[in-house]
Amino acid sequence: MAKRLLLIDDDARLADMVGEFLQQSGYQITHAMTGAEGLNALTSNAVKVAAPFGLVILDLMLPDIDGLEVCKRIRALADDSRRIPILMLTAKGDPMDRVIGLELGADDYLPKPFEPRELLARIRAILRRRADSDSARMSATYISEKATLQFGSLEINRDNRQATVNNTLCDLTSYQFDLLLALAERAGRVLTREQIMEAVRGRELEAFDRSIDVHMGRIRQAIELDPKDPKRILTVRGVGYVFAKQQI
Repeated sequence: MAKRLLLIDDDARLADMVGEFLQQSGYQITHAMTGAEGLNALTSNAVKVAAPFGLVILDLMLPDIDGLEVCKRIRALADDSRRIPILMLTAKGDPMDRVIGLELGADDYLPKPFEPRELLARIRAILRRRADSDSARMSATYISEKATLQFGSLEINRDNRQATVNNTLCDLTSYQFDLLLALAERAGRVLTREQIMEAVRGRELEAFDRSIDVHMGRIRQAIELDPKDPKRILTVRGVGYVFAKQQI
């Protein structure tokens, strides 16, 4: 599991508190006060070491560059296989910022103020999921299931953790791929939001219930021919979602 984390937050007092707490749990923290400093830390360290940071903790309220723009630029720094996980810190009562952040590719969010123990739990969950993904991708064999799931023009490859539509790569975060795979493996079965979260999170809380809807919207943007009229991931009102067996 990656141990080096990058914290981008202009609140020096909060950064000291968070940094000390996470260091006690075995993490090495690099602190950047501005978006520019954070982006520079990512790019400069990427040249020096093979795996500079395992995760970015990103505050949305920065003095120079909007945190959402920083998130967007981070996502543009690496290819899909090495997308660094991003945990956003958001001001309490700003749901739209959270929605936009998730749509830009953030893996999770945590409203301020927060308990350091919850931050630690979310970091561990995200990094464990990433480590499991990397192990699955590097494994020479996969459990006795087909490596590829085919649904019409949609192809989901477990080994390289990629989804394509008409051979065009879908832009999905690691968590969104896990959600898509969980639905596809249960095609035709209606799943509640809780069942979907349970299928992908394993042992710890990783996302609030409402974030599932945001992720589903993002997945639809990536895999549906017409996201406004989805044919692959269908909403079952009052229940959850179902992945259609028969697709084009």
